[in-house]
Amino acid sequence: MPEASVAARTVILTVDDDPGVSRAVARDLRRRYGGEHRVVRAESGEAALEALRELKLRGEQVAVLLADYRMPQMNGIEFLEQALDIFPGARRVLLTAYADTDAAIDAINVVDLDHYLLKPWDPPEEKLYPVLDELLDAWRHTDHRAVPTTKVVGHRWSARCSEVREFLARNQVPYRWYSSDEPEGRRLLEAADTDALRLPLVITPDGTALIEPGDQDLAARVGLATTPTADFYDLIVIGGGPAGLGAAVYGASEGLRTVLVERSATGGQAGQSSRIENYLGFPDGVSGSQLTDRARRQAAKFGAEILTAREVTGLEINGAAKAVRFSDGHAIAAHSVLLATGVSYRQLDAPGVADLTGRGVYYGSALTEAASCQGHDVYVVGGANSAGQAAMYLSRGAKSVTVLVRGGPLAASMSHYLVQQVEDAPNITVRTGTVVESAHGTDHLEQLTLRDTTTGHTELVDSQWLFVFIGAAPLTDWLDGTVLRDPRGFIVAGPDLSADGAPPPEWELDRAPYHLETNVPGVFVAGDARSESAKRVASAVGEGAMAVMLVHRYLEQS
Repeated sequence: MPEASVAARTVILTVDDDPGVSRAVARDLRRRYGGEHRVVRAESGEAALEALRELKLRGEQVAVLLADYRMPQMNGIEFLEQALDIFPGARRVLLTAYADTDAAIDAINVVDLDHYLLKPWDPPEEKLYPVLDELLDAWRHTDHRAVPTTKVVGHRWSARCSEVREFLARNQVPYRWYSSDEPEGRRLLEAADTDALRLPLVITPDGTALIEPGDQDLAARVGLATTPTADFYDLIVIGGGPAGLGAAVYGASEGLRTVLVERSATGGQAGQSSRIENYLGFPDGVSGSQLTDRARRQAAKFGAEILTAREVTGLEINGAAKAVRFSDGHAIAAHSVLLATGVSYRQLDAPGVADLTGRGVYYGSALTEAASCQGHDVYVVGGANSAGQAAMYLSRGAKSVTVLVRGGPLAASMSHYLVQQVEDAPNITVRTGTVVESAHGTDHLEQLTLRDTTTGHTELVDSQWLFVFIGAAPLTDWLDGTVLRDPRGFIVAGPDLSADGAPPPEWELDRAPYHLETNVPGVFVAGDARSESAKRVASAVGEGAMAVMLVHRYLEQS
């Protein structure tokens, strides 16, 4: 049973099934916060919930909940999810081991997690108290009413439902998922006066029901900015991947009126990576979504405007002004433009794949769909880093993960550290010289036909899950006739604009183009969309920062 006290002080509750750890957490909490707060300790999720119900009945307030992730019967995330119904205003912390950090990050969309702490937390003065101080201060400045949450009702094998879940997750919008064939899902459909034939149903925190919403309407209703606040800027950044976010941070922090336009969700392909382990400053690795969220908040802190779900379809040059036109016909203009549109995953060209996309076949969606793969046989197509990262992430819960590589050994296209991890994972198998010949299923993926590229032998395997990472293509067709591109569609800039390094024939200025400047003065490119770029997160961020320096130089001479 949890410890109790009659003192009417704000409560900090901690729950851990290990008695020694439970006592240690409570001891450290009392040493720092015992004077102003009552520390309640429990050794199981059910006991902790019972304590919370008693506290609720007595009218007491709970400020912070600390729960261990790995508890039997009810893990920490399950406990926090139920605790939300009792004390929705309490700040939520998950105690995890290093191996569970991805689960903690995923919990953001389940329980609106405020923080996760790695065990051990010694010394508490450095690793525990600063976090609790900040959370307690935030709790004091709220009114402790229920945290509004977006609800999504859909079908597991609906492509559009999958897209909406990924859109919300990648934009860090907390939501709860309800299956349309379960009681609560049916109740919400009935309340919205609709049925399972029109999915997804999205219910916003204010109770508005959106039936089959488009991305732009969805973004606006869940609190994402979609409309620019001005008509003219110093810098328009097109694309919200690492290069675009880097440019937004540096541009806004250095006084440029900066707006970033993203057609889907900030982070780009990097934002979908389950773990990036070779990025400077993160020796233990960082998930793409975590890195993206930090960069987005950093850009917003400096005053950058971030527009989501706005697709750019045209670039018009009007003297010194550059106009960017959206798909709905509206436009904004600026002194300078940075093209950071990145790349999109290439589609797998095999019979049946297109019809089953979003219904068992996914491109770069490992983070969103991984929870549904628990105990299943999963196939990953691709031999580069994105495929390896997805395979490692999926292997934590899947029964087996088979990586299909068209070419030879992984070492030819995958970072050495990642090759070692894949080879050491007991439930990952790598099949080189193997391709997907076709995909089969009715309402969702059921089987795959695999072909050996050397012998031609085919094999039919059962699987409901196929994740595809087979290279990328630039998103630059809308620039045709305005900005020079190479034969593959990547944007050419700086010295690469001509063989001898001289300015291109149509260049009108008496200086050569800057290093990241395109054939249009004042229009720059950074990141994966640039011809011959390094295709790495660190280099993309660096190019975004460098582009801002060159924008300053351009503006000074214009």
